[in-house]
Amino acid sequence: MSDGRVYGRGLRFLRARWRILLRLGGWSVLETGQTFLLGYAPARALDEGFLAGRPGVGLGWLGVAGLAVVVGAFGTARVYTAVAALVEPLRDRLVTGVVARGVRDGDGGALSGLTQQVEIARDTFAGLVMVSRSFVFTAVGALAGLFSLAPPLLLVVAPPLVAGVALFTATLRPLARRQQAFLVADENLAGHLGDVGPGLRDITAAGAEDRIAADTGERVDAELRAARSLARWGVLRVASLAVGGQLPIVLLLAAAPWLLDHGVTTGALVGALAYVTQSLLPALRNLVHGLGVSGSRLAVVLRRLTADDGAAGRPRSSRAGSGTHRAPAKPDAAPLPEPSVGTPALLLSSVTFAYGPAAAPVIEDLDLTLPPGSHLAVVGPSGIGKSTLTALVAGLLEPARGTIRVAGHAVPGPAAAARRVLIPQEAYVFTGTLAENLGHLRPDRVPEAELLAAAEAVGLAPLLEALGGPAARVDPAALSAGERQLIALTRAYLSYAPLALLDEATCHLDPETEERAERAFAERPGGTLVVVAHRISSARRADRVLVMDGPHTAYGSHDELLRRSALYRDLVGGWTPGSARRSQPALPLGDTDRVDTVAGPGLAGDGRHVVAHGPVGQVQAPGDLRDGGPLGGQG
Repeated sequence: MSDGRVYGRGLRFLRARWRILLRLGGWSVLETGQTFLLGYAPARALDEGFLAGRPGVGLGWLGVAGLAVVVGAFGTARVYTAVAALVEPLRDRLVTGVVARGVRDGDGGALSGLTQQVEIARDTFAGLVMVSRSFVFTAVGALAGLFSLAPPLLLVVAPPLVAGVALFTATLRPLARRQQAFLVADENLAGHLGDVGPGLRDITAAGAEDRIAADTGERVDAELRAARSLARWGVLRVASLAVGGQLPIVLLLAAAPWLLDHGVTTGALVGALAYVTQSLLPALRNLVHGLGVSGSRLAVVLRRLTADDGAAGRPRSSRAGSGTHRAPAKPDAAPLPEPSVGTPALLLSSVTFAYGPAAAPVIEDLDLTLPPGSHLAVVGPSGIGKSTLTALVAGLLEPARGTIRVAGHAVPGPAAAARRVLIPQEAYVFTGTLAENLGHLRPDRVPEAELLAAAEAVGLAPLLEALGGPAARVDPAALSAGERQLIALTRAYLSYAPLALLDEATCHLDPETEERAERAFAERPGGTLVVVAHRISSARRADRVLVMDGPHTAYGSHDELLRRSALYRDLVGGWTPGSARRSQPALPLGDTDRVDTVAGPGLAGDGRHVVAHGPVGQVQAPGDLRDGGPLGGQG
């Protein structure tokens, strides 16, 4: 809505309440009397009382000034009542509009409008009414008092006061526009940072740091430009205050000899100084600061609250509520070109990573090359760094030394992020149809035949049929941990990313279902699979196995490692029916809210790759490859 329409509605609102405005003006007259006597009574007390040798008369005039203060305070109290009668209907009208829009349009910003923006509008409007009314009646009372004391005083004070008010009035509209521009730039930056902050790990996973930094920089620069423009016009606001409120003091002092020679008494000169310093200057200062800052803020808020379409420039949150699994935006990914012949699907060169400068490396000088179509199982004791490895490959963490490349593209980076998909232990499922969940990592609509084929390959088909087909609505809370994992696995299977990272993503599945899912990924055309294994069967199915043991690693087939890796023999030998354990999320990906990132191809910095960790289920068959150490370690 334009400023003109906002002002037009405001004038109609005030005209409809002219009786309240008259009552407000009537009570303000008492304050005018107080202002009049603030300078007039001390002047008479000096001229007719103390300087004339009649202290009783002087004290009497001072008593009159004191009584005027009491009467003025009574009027001020009634002024607040009248202001409330003017402001509360505005608040009621705004609340009605916000609630109606929220119900009619399902406006997610209605709560913010109801609880915050309406209160800003009410408080700011009340402040503007008070400062504007105060300046008008104070100026009338002070100028009347100056004229009553001696007309020459009015000639000295009135011209600079009028000039200062005129200068401020001339700068009010451009100043308000720049104030609004600054407020909008500040809100845009705050909203952008509010979106970026919770998604920092997603941004890292996507390799989108440069793009997000550039977007943030543009918003910072926009706010800086708006602040500089506002500051330049703010100088004129200060100048108007100096001309209208402080120059009269200088002129009164400089013209004092001339005024005294032309019949102005000493008391009248003191009274004039009291009018300027105690009435006009404070009233003008309140008007300049109140109308210059709060007025533009009120215009911004009213334009948003009274917008017909509910948009009106109000920032909308792109994140779902903390307790809601909502359908996120589709990625921008597209079918990826085939890598050049001979390019490894995954290449790690001298990769070293530690959690802190003084910490021992979790991974040290690791070299690894996986050709396209490989199937690698990563095993090792609990907390040895298996999940850390997948986080490094996904770009969620950066190595202290060494390089990582996915299909020839550096990690972190957008090209590498588009070519890998990370499926963590706790799978994310949002409220929506099953087809929407499964096709989430595809920008286009997945044909139903392809969707059904993927579900059959991964092992989701029985659940899909039980839920009622692809069009069935999904309630994440009604699904078991294993069912959520199957949905996440099928979603990853349907993505265009050739490299799949399964970080214990099948820990809630029975061995047969796990085998089916892993084989589906291993046989995916052009696909490469890396599995953080928690069962010996996963390692046996893999083409190659990576045994992690801090700075020492072993790499080879299952049979080769049985012959030359004592740690691998211990892990395999520790597989007994009683050794099954719950898997734990990796500490580097965890936080105090138990929320970790899930990286998909084409990742943008939003909330669509967040996994809310719940209690890990007990559905796990024997065959855990962990070393029997305490739970809660980093996998």
